[in-house]
This record gives sequence, C-alpha cells and structure tokens, in this order.
Amino acid sequence: MDRKAFVIWGPIIEFLLPLLSHCLLGNTVMVGGCGSTNVGTVVTGFFRYTIAGQRREMGLGSLRAVSLKRAREQAEKCRASVQDCKDPIRLRDKSRRAQEHSDISLKTIARQAFEAKKAELKGDGKNGRWFSSIKLHVLPKLANYPIDEITQRDLERCLKPLWHQQHDTAKKALSRLNVIIKYAAALGLNVDVGVVDKARQLLGPTTHQPKRMPALSAEDTSAFYQSLNDLSPTHLCMKLVILTGLRCRPVRFARLEEFEEDLWMIPGEKMKGKRGKTPDFRVPLTKEAQQVIAQAKTISRDGFLFPGIRKGVISDSTLSKYMREHELEGVPHGFRSTLRTWLTDHTDISYEIAEMIIAHQVGSQVERAYNRTDYLEQRRHYMELWSVFVGSQAQTEKTLPRKDHNQDKIQTKSPAKNTE
Repeated sequence: MDRKAFVIWGPIIEFLLPLLSHCLLGNTVMVGGCGSTNVGTVVTGFFRYTIAGQRREMGLGSLRAVSLKRAREQAEKCRASVQDCKDPIRLRDKSRRAQEHSDISLKTIARQAFEAKKAELKGDGKNGRWFSSIKLHVLPKLANYPIDEITQRDLERCLKPLWHQQHDTAKKALSRLNVIIKYAAALGLNVDVGVVDKARQLLGPTTHQPKRMPALSAEDTSAFYQSLNDLSPTHLCMKLVILTGLRCRPVRFARLEEFEEDLWMIPGEKMKGKRGKTPDFRVPLTKEAQQVIAQAKTISRDGFLFPGIRKGVISDSTLSKYMREHELEGVPHGFRSTLRTWLTDHTDISYEIAEMIIAHQVGSQVERAYNRTDYLEQRRHYMELWSVFVGSQAQTEKTLPRKDHNQDKIQTKSPAKNTE
C-alpha cells in the first residue's frame, strides 16, 4: 500500500477494528448471583464490565501486541471472574504483588514491618526492644512459614510455653505479630488479619500473676540515700533518680544544657512515649537536687552529667548491679513507686499532681487537649517535701534492709561504699 492509500484507509481501519473486536470477543450479557453485574465487551484490547455498581475497564494489551486468540482467552477469564463476583483488576494486581514479593516468609515480612515501624520508635529502634520478642520467641519456630499460611494454631503452639510463665513477653509478641500481619495485608498479601485475636482466644486466660516492681520503703529509701556519699556517677545518678522520681533513662542521659537554675527541661525523645509525639517534660528542681547536679557537673564528660567508665553514659545495669551487690530488696525503677506511695500516704497531694510528678499521663486525649497545665509550681512544693524527707530523716545509726539468703528474711547491715 502506497503512502497515499495509507492516508485514505488508515482512519477507516482504525474505525473498523473496535467493531471487529466487538464481534469476535464478546457481547453484553447479564449475570446473576452478585446483584446486577454487567459483563461488558472487549473493545480494542479492553475488557469493560460493571461490578458492585461500578463500571470499570481493564486493559488487555494493544491489538498489535496481543493476538485476537489471546485477547479472547483473557476476556473469557475476566468474564468468569466477574461471574464469580471477583474483580478482574484486583485479581491481576494481586498476582503482580505476589510476584514482587516472592519471599513472603514471616522472617522477611517481619523485618520489613520493623523497618516501616522504626520511624515511630525512639532511636529508630536501635536498642531492639520492639523486635526482641519476635526475634527470640517467634522466629525460631515460624521464621520460614509463608505469612499467608500462618494460622491461629501455629501461633498458639508457638506462644503457649510462654503464656503462663512469661505472660508479658507473650503479650508483646502477639502485639508485634498483629502489626506485622497488618503490614502484610497492606502489601496485598492474602493474610488473615484476625489471626492474632483468634490465637489469643485459643491461648485462653492466663494463670500468670504479675509481679510488682520490688521497691524499698520510704524510710529505707531515706537511709539508702544517706549512704550515697561518694562523688561517683553511680551515687550521684542514683540520688537524682530518687529525688525526681523519674525513670532511669532520662536521668542517665541528662546533659548540661538541659538545666537552668531550678528547672530541668527534658527533651521528649528521652521520655517514654512515641517518637515525635511525646512533649518535652519540665522538672522542678529542689535545693537538694540542685546540689547533686552541681556536684555531677564536676565529673561530667562530653556534655553528659553521668559518664560511663570508658565512654557514653552510665548504664542501667550499673545502677541495678549496685543495689544487688548491696543485697537491697529494691531496684532503681522501684523508687518511682516509693515516691508515689509516700506522696499519697503523707501529703494532701491530688491524684493529677502526683501522677504528673512521675511523668504519667492523666485523663483522655481530649481532656489533655483542653487542660494543658503541667502543675509545675504545685509539683515543686511536694517534691521539696520529699527531698527534705529523704535528706534528713535517716540517722547515722540507721541501717538498710538486706536479704537473708538462708532464711529469706530481712536483716540489717550497713552498705559498703561504692568502688566505682
């Protein structure tokens, strides 16, 4: 065909091709079983159909690339899918996603979910706490299972040994698994999003009795505070933990620039809570606390108030080890409970202020949106009372409770000095 003939017949051919496809590939029919579903026609490489009241069009490829026979076969498959109340486009997209995610083992998807979750975790999840329950207790048994084949029975068998003995760990593992399963669903994988809830039902009620954090009494805390008389990071850090009632982490990582006279401004990233959603926390400093901070500044290093032996800051285990070595009944975190109990038993403090002192959130999200006070000056008054108590109640002859390993009773001995 010469150029002149092509110019004349080209538009005519392009007009006739859709009509030819219409005749060869199908027509319009009505299908029952899924409401009113109109299975449309394939026109120039497209399959048009209506499903769930929505008109859609699915490409089958250009007529130059796909033969009429191949187009008819694809159209028949699509028509059969619509008759079964299944959207051909969704089936095609699901198949493509499955090819993109050829490795859908639990270990692979779990790692991907963890990477996606890191943006919400403090320090990008580098300390590994979020993923540890999965890594230690789930992956050793289910790592290579395809995630879309994991059932509630699999999860039950995996976590049953922990359910009554290490219930908190098992609960964390289920919570993390729920996040991973939902992530897999977001990828388009055919997972059972209710599998975790079903596993929880199979595991049933637990016989586990939660243990309270061991803590010294207020009087013993006072005696312990008086024994901390070295200018070492361990003694000074422990003192500030006792005086403020804070968790150990923000105290251990305290920096010089966070303090201004009688106020300590702790960045939200150091406080417990979601990354980017935890506000800074103001701590009123008592006179005793200011003296401890002044002493700590003389031993600070690289801007940190409580440096470690070689680098970084003093570790959480160092504080715990100190109390264990002196055979004390409590742990550093327990001083929060001691302070909270003393405030309730010996002062007229309100619930809201007492909870704010130990950095607990009070009220619903809506209530906190309207009531934005942090009770700074009110907290200062009660923290001063606590500071006076722990700093003056203990006498030189007062001794600390220790554990009798033979009779499991409490006896009294004077603590040895810290060697750090």
